Amino acid sequence: MQNIIEIECPPELLIGLNTNAENMAQLVRREAALGLFRDGRISSGMASRWLEIPRVAFLMDAMRQGIVLLDDSEDDFRRESQL
Repeated sequence: MQNIIEIECPPELLIGLNTNAENMAQLVRREAALGLFRDGRISSGMASRWLEIPRVAFLMDAMRQGIVLLDDSEDDFRRESQL
């Protein structure tokens, strides 16, 4: 079952971005997936399935957007280094 969410988008926004409704929907979906992943609310696997792209492609895109993939602290590094 597919869930569809509709949002209003003024024509001026589409014109200003030089895009159409379909491309805008893809942009909004991509930005939502990146944001939810960045906030730790969905996994990279879930995001890539939602966007219908390979997981590696999603992770590369996330890194290009400055999203930190591994948030290790100094304590984590020390603990891992001792192993």
